[in-house]
Amino acid sequence: MIYWAPFLHFYQPPTQQHAVLKKISNESYRPLFKMLAEHSNAKLTINMCAVLTEALSDHGASDILASIKHLAGKGQIEFVDSAAYHAILPLIPKEEMARQIELNNKINSKYFEDTYKVRGFFPPEMCYSSEVGHFLSTLGYEWVLLSGIACAQSWPLDEINEIAFPKSTLTLFFRDDVISNRVSFRAVDSATFLQDLASLGNGRKDIYVITAMDAETFGHHIKNWEKIFLGSAFDLIAQAKKAAGLRHGKKGPKEEKNIRAQAPEQFEIVTISELLKKFPKKHSKSPRLSSWSSSKEDIAEKIYYPLWKHPKNRIHNLQWEHLSMVFDFVGEAFHVKDDNQETARFYNESRQILDKALHSCQFWWANKGRMWDINLVNRGLILQEEAIFNAQKAITLSEASEEIERDFYHKVAAARYIADKIRDELISA
Repeated sequence: MIYWAPFLHFYQPPTQQHAVLKKISNESYRPLFKMLAEHSNAKLTINMCAVLTEALSDHGASDILASIKHLAGKGQIEFVDSAAYHAILPLIPKEEMARQIELNNKINSKYFEDTYKVRGFFPPEMCYSSEVGHFLSTLGYEWVLLSGIACAQSWPLDEINEIAFPKSTLTLFFRDDVISNRVSFRAVDSATFLQDLASLGNGRKDIYVITAMDAETFGHHIKNWEKIFLGSAFDLIAQAKKAAGLRHGKKGPKEEKNIRAQAPEQFEIVTISELLKKFPKKHSKSPRLSSWSSSKEDIAEKIYYPLWKHPKNRIHNLQWEHLSMVFDFVGEAFHVKDDNQETARFYNESRQILDKALHSCQFWWANKGRMWDINLVNRGLILQEEAIFNAQKAITLSEASEEIERDFYHKVAAARYIADKIRDELISA
């Protein structure tokens, strides 16, 4: 049996514009879930970042959330947890990591109610470190999904890797990077895809394959890809199973042979957690620090998250310097806040803005020559500045001493200088 576990990652940044979200919803999200509802044999494991859940509700797309909830209730969708605002977890303080994860679970549980049952975790951009893995295990997550490049030993096809921490364990699942990227860039059709999966067995009785990609690949990045690829693959698997039933004592239709060649009847579509019951676990080496955009060369140079924090990227360095100052400012506002309602209001505002200001897109779009959009970088910077602005107001309204207020003002002036340097780099690049 060949178990195929397709995974889709759903995310839009907190700075996304309404018109763009509407376009993506119509081109990708609605057609995807409509297609899934039409294929009762199909299952998906999905990560729905809470920032997108909230955006769909706020922007009049509650029907999409209702479709997801309905399909999850039928067992066709398995949810996994993540960071609410798509923060790069290895690059932020542990307390911020904890807050992002808690918010993601709280918000999604509000909208999807009792269908939001999670066993696994998807770190944004599959950015992993041992600290992240250990922390996830302490929170009770059973497994984490990582890029194939993170696998530090023989490729798992009929066994599941597990790592041990001092008081906990964590199961590791790896996406097949090569096969997933072929799908993402429309380099394979559904029949060839299934044949490729079938060829991986090499005599093994049972194997599993995990594909993972952005949900927006289907319909938004590649028009009608949810039908042309996913729907077609689901159909071929269903037809092959039906043909297998016809062969027992009956002469099948002429096309039966072709169907079997395209999709052997031993295929089964499963959620990732269902694999836990089907394959044995083995002790594994710790995964490599990496992301799903890391190359072997990046890892060899110890540049583990190149699109979000590259040591040779001046803008990245300035962005993280500025964000580090934001952490300090919001922390100081927390320590001086008092019973004054206005002080608490501005502190809470700064805290909530900081959650959003951690989103990964502002760093991703700061890669000149690869992914480059100065306005999207600037929108992220504006969020960081708004967090500082509200923290400063909270301190001004508090009973903090003049010395504290003066010191804070000087720090804010330094942050403004860093922000100006970022914008100078964007304009001059």
